[in-house]
Amino acid sequence: MSMNRHQIVVVTPVYEDVEACSCLFKDLALHFGQQVYVVAVDDGSVRQPLELTTLKQARLNGVILKLRRNVGHQRAIAIGLSYAAEHMHTDQRIVVMDSDGEDLPTTMPELLRGLEADQVDVVVAQRKSRLETLRFKAFYAVYKRFFNLMTGRAISFGNFMALKAHAVKRLVAMQELSIHVAASVLASKLRMTSCPLDRGPRYAGQSKMNFVGLALHGFKALMVFAEDVLVRVGITCALIAGFSIVGAVAAVVLKIIGFSTPGWFSIALGILVLMFLQTGALTLMTLMLTGVIRGGTVATAVSYLDFVEKIMRTDEQTDAA
Repeated sequence: MSMNRHQIVVVTPVYEDVEACSCLFKDLALHFGQQVYVVAVDDGSVRQPLELTTLKQARLNGVILKLRRNVGHQRAIAIGLSYAAEHMHTDQRIVVMDSDGEDLPTTMPELLRGLEADQVDVVVAQRKSRLETLRFKAFYAVYKRFFNLMTGRAISFGNFMALKAHAVKRLVAMQELSIHVAASVLASKLRMTSCPLDRGPRYAGQSKMNFVGLALHGFKALMVFAEDVLVRVGITCALIAGFSIVGAVAAVVLKIIGFSTPGWFSIALGILVLMFLQTGALTLMTLMLTGVIRGGTVATAVSYLDFVEKIMRTDEQTDAA
């Protein structure tokens, strides 16, 4: 059955997690039935490849995009959204969610309700409660403050979101989408609102994202705002370089009027000159990198079909990309 006959399109990435995603499909079928069309992106799974039988057993209509290799969670979502953007109609609503059960299908109506307002393009889920460890919560709190300091923006949501069709088309035109989905939503200037929701437990298995992977995922969000980060770093370095010059001048004045102890002047002046040279060099580097990034934004994005090995639909059509 064609995608445009359904009210809701669910885009979800799957990687070696057939047991969990089969539970998700059953929950979607239970609560939404034929309203939902699933775009499942199999992110290069080898041990547990996703097959059409998983969708058919849940009695859901949908498509499975089997990727040629593992491209990562964020790029897999970007590929799914790109496919949806090509086949959806303007009145459909798109929901992005993880396939492990932590994004609860029962909370989707609350997300979709937020899209009823004309002035809203995207509704993102903000977590009211989390089941993670204390270390993760502490890291996440520090990360949010660091992100705000470096970019001037607040980020407090993940991949679970509902979007209007025109918002999806805007996002898939952004090269940054494959780097970090949530940060790209912030950078897109789309009209956004948040919806407080609880986070659910995993259906089965263990998360494949370790602490290092989470840290890398967090820093990728900064890459989306690389220009802002570099400018702020450059301004900070320039200020430190200015303070070092003022300090060096003060040290020279104190030496001339005789208010410096033996050895103090040479040590202080040496440290201040070293600070000036380092921060000055870093300022020039950040300015050059900012120019390189700004000049490179014209590059065209790689087609999502280059990553797709096979497209399998529940209507029995299978296309080799």
